[in-house]
Amino acid sequence: MRFVSLANCFLDGGNLVSNHSVKPESTSPNAANLESLGEKSVGDSVGNAVGNSVDKSSERVRRMFAEIAPRYDLLNHTLSLNIDKYWRKRTLDLLSPKAGDPFLDVCTGTGDLALSAAMRLRPKREDQAKTEVVASDFCGEMLRFARSKQTKMGIDSDSLVFLEADTTQLPFIDNRFQTVSVAFGLRNVVDTMKGLREMARVCRPGGQVAVLEFSQPTFPGLKQLYQFYFRHVLPRIGNQVAKNSSEAYAYLPQSVSQFPSGEAMAKMMREVPLVSVRYYPMTFGVATLYVGTKPDVGTKPAS
Repeated sequence: MRFVSLANCFLDGGNLVSNHSVKPESTSPNAANLESLGEKSVGDSVGNAVGNSVDKSSERVRRMFAEIAPRYDLLNHTLSLNIDKYWRKRTLDLLSPKAGDPFLDVCTGTGDLALSAAMRLRPKREDQAKTEVVASDFCGEMLRFARSKQTKMGIDSDSLVFLEADTTQLPFIDNRFQTVSVAFGLRNVVDTMKGLREMARVCRPGGQVAVLEFSQPTFPGLKQLYQFYFRHVLPRIGNQVAKNSSEAYAYLPQSVSQFPSGEAMAKMMREVPLVSVRYYPMTFGVATLYVGTKPDVGTKPAS
C-alpha cells in the first residue's frame, strides 16, 4: 500500500521544473549531407566514467541486458509503476521535434523513446515526406525486441532504423541529426564525456542534445523511500519476474547512485560544449531531462 500511494502522488504531482530551466527553443534545420543507413555492428563500450566501484565492463553489461531483454519492458513498466511512460512522453513534449528533422536515439534499449518519436513524426498526409528516426544500442538482443515492437506498431524501415553501435564511436558523419537523445542509458557508457561529445558531434548546429536519466530526489522522506526501493525492493522483484537477473537489478541502483545529477550533469553538458543547458526534474526528481543546444559554427560558448 505504501508504494501504491507513492504512485498516485507521483502521477498527480510529478512535474517540477528546475530554477535553471527554460522552455526549449525551436530551431530551424540546417542542410546536411546524408549518408545511407544500414545495419552496422561496431565495438561497443560501457562502463563507469564517474566511479570505479561498479563493474561496467562491456561483456558484463551486454550479458546482463541480453538476459533480461525478453522481460525488459514488463519489468520497466512494473518497477517504475508505469511512470517511465510519462517520462518519455514528457521528454518528447519538451523537445518538440519537428517533422522532417532527423532524430537519433542512442542507447535505445528496446526502443521505447525512438518508437514514440517515430509515431509522433509520422506524416499526417500522403504528400508529406517521412521523417528519419534512427536508434542505436550496444546490445543486439535488446534491438531484436525493439524491431519486433516496430513491426507490431506498423512503423516501416524508411521511418525508423535500429542499428547496433557504440555511443562513443557513432557511425555517422558530423552534423547529421537535428535531435540526439538518450534515455536511461548514458550512465552505461564507459566514458560519459566521450559519449556526450559524440552525441554533440553528430547533432546539427542549433540542434538539441537531450539526456533523460534517473536522478536523486531531494525531498525529505521521499529520498529515503526512493533509496530503499531502489536498493532492496527493486532487485528482489526483478529477480522474481526475470529469473537469474538479480545482478542486473542490483547494478541499476549502483550505477544511478554514482552518476551525476542536477547541476553536476548540466555542467558536464556545458563542457562538451553545449549552450543554453537547462534541466527538468520529473516526479519530484526521480528522473531528470537535460537539454543542451549545439552552438552554431563560429559561436563561442559562454564560459
